[in-house]
Amino acid sequence: MPRPILATVHPEALRHNLQRARECAPDARVWAVVKANAYGHGIERCFDALRSADGFALLDLAEAERIRALDWRGPILLLEGVFEPRDLELCSRLHLWHTVHCTEQIDWLAAHKTLMPHRVFLKLNSGMNRLGFTPNAFRSAWARLNALPQVDEITLMTHFSDADGPRGIAHQVTVFEAATADLPGERTLCNSAALLRHPSAALRGEGVTTLAGDWVREGIALYGSAPDFPLRSSADWNLQPAMTLSSRVIGVQTLQAGDTVGYGSAFTADQPMRIGVVACGYADGYPRHAPNGTPVLVDGVRTRVVGRVSMDMVTVDLSGLDAAGIGSEVVLWGRSSAGGVLPVDEVAAAAGTIGYELMCAVAQRVPFST
Repeated sequence: MPRPILATVHPEALRHNLQRARECAPDARVWAVVKANAYGHGIERCFDALRSADGFALLDLAEAERIRALDWRGPILLLEGVFEPRDLELCSRLHLWHTVHCTEQIDWLAAHKTLMPHRVFLKLNSGMNRLGFTPNAFRSAWARLNALPQVDEITLMTHFSDADGPRGIAHQVTVFEAATADLPGERTLCNSAALLRHPSAALRGEGVTTLAGDWVREGIALYGSAPDFPLRSSADWNLQPAMTLSSRVIGVQTLQAGDTVGYGSAFTADQPMRIGVVACGYADGYPRHAPNGTPVLVDGVRTRVVGRVSMDMVTVDLSGLDAAGIGSEVVLWGRSSAGGVLPVDEVAAAAGTIGYELMCAVAQRVPFST
């Protein structure tokens, strides 16, 4: 039989989480953000569950081609725009919408020969200080784009840096309002954190009645992770895990007090105990730096990692789990067949990272199912 590790994608959870976005912003259209191969879940595995979205947003032209190959004829947005002038040819052929965040991209558009003008998303740097035009340069960038025959509609766009934290979004909303005042066009502001935490904050800009704007961009929440964990959990936001990483116990050891486990003897038993050896390691994408105490589910019961994570194995505490043994189900994150749920955010927090990284890091050698 094959090695028992398995990543399972839950289409019903994706549908549920997409509906949560619609509940939070009932008057807006929803981008399903599927960058990074749908946050590690696989675009093709997620597509049917997400095809009720109003559009797909991503970064990579090859991923855009995969969406079109699935017979999607609706909007596809390149969130970082094009990376060189010839990318615009593919945008024309596949009818891709694309972000414009620098003067070079406007120059490329001005030189591009196309029969079909492009839908572009003009990005404002409202305080994130990654991509986008500064407030002082934004209106002149809009004027240049508006004058180009290669450009059709211009949507106004920004991205929040602190929607998941105490600083919030008010400072960036103020900048956005000032920079876009009286400019026509649709707006898109909200990422997952803003969508869940600030959906009804009022904007005073002309034509915009709520922060949700005309389009919201649902990313991490689509996959069941809380954007503001640990302040709130996925359950608090009524999100469902879209991925389960599971395996089986393949070995059992009985330790005496003073015995150690694994490389570096990173765990020492303080009393007699049983440990289970699980077919999952850092070569599968499980975080090598997950410390003693990182939560796992064995036969639906919460227990903990003990010892150092190795390439192909992780060891877990079977204390109190007398029925557990060879073949017992182990959920590294996600849903147990017994009904329990271990949010990926909890595992990530224990390992000093975020759920995004764990989902995106599941290795190619791990088989997937839906």
